[in-house]
Amino acid sequence: MKRLLALSAAASALALTLTGCANYSSSTPAASGSASATGPTLMAAGKLTVCTHLAYKPFQYKDDSNKIVGFDVDIIDVVAKKLGVTQDIVDIEFGQITSGAVFAAKKCDLGAAAITITDERKKATNFSDPYFAATQALLVKTDSSVKDLSGLKGKVLAVQTDTTGQKYAEDNKSQYGYTVKVFDDMTSGANAVLAGTVDAAINDNGVVYDYAKDNPKTTVVKEFNTNENYGFNMALDNTALLAVVNDTLKSAKADGTYNTIYKKWFGVDAPK
Repeated sequence: MKRLLALSAAASALALTLTGCANYSSSTPAASGSASATGPTLMAAGKLTVCTHLAYKPFQYKDDSNKIVGFDVDIIDVVAKKLGVTQDIVDIEFGQITSGAVFAAKKCDLGAAAITITDERKKATNFSDPYFAATQALLVKTDSSVKDLSGLKGKVLAVQTDTTGQKYAEDNKSQYGYTVKVFDDMTSGANAVLAGTVDAAINDNGVVYDYAKDNPKTTVVKEFNTNENYGFNMALDNTALLAVVNDTLKSAKADGTYNTIYKKWFGVDAPK
């Protein structure tokens, strides 16, 4: 219950304007760079190609049947339905998504990877309206004496590369005297805590609480109020897709679809 309460509190900043939206369900998006008067240009006919970075449970990860599932996946399925296409997911480095490299290389139409909207990232890609609010959290072993960053002096803190958690850790390491160790993904850093090869890990609260739930020898001891909001991103010139994503978020919030998906993954109603 602690996790659910924390997630609910962390998401309290979420605000999606409840307005009417366009209906793209009858349009046929163009593919292979061709223009379309009825919808956004998509890379492949009949598909919304989405880049993510696994594993980031509960936002996107592989279940026991090796299927990619999660909160972000379900939200983008609603976008794909609006477009009259299916979602096709590509697993790729997180930094390639946030930098916009995946869009320049025509590897995907959209990024959906629990991406915090920042001013720096907005220089490289378009972002949708916020769809989830988050903050940073500190994961340690249950028998650890570490309770916050001040307890990490002379110790090692795991971070995920190219994330806001890494930036937060780097910004504070001089003050608290810890060493930062960078991992390619969230799970590797958290597993290092479990194995005792690092003393703590910092990452977004949603995934950290979920990890601690699945691995009871670890626990979350501190949250840091970083006031972050997730957005879906895309190429700067893909304004037609941006409009569809924002319209879908608004209508999903208005008709209850968003709340249904939120409750499925977090066990509580979405914040109003």
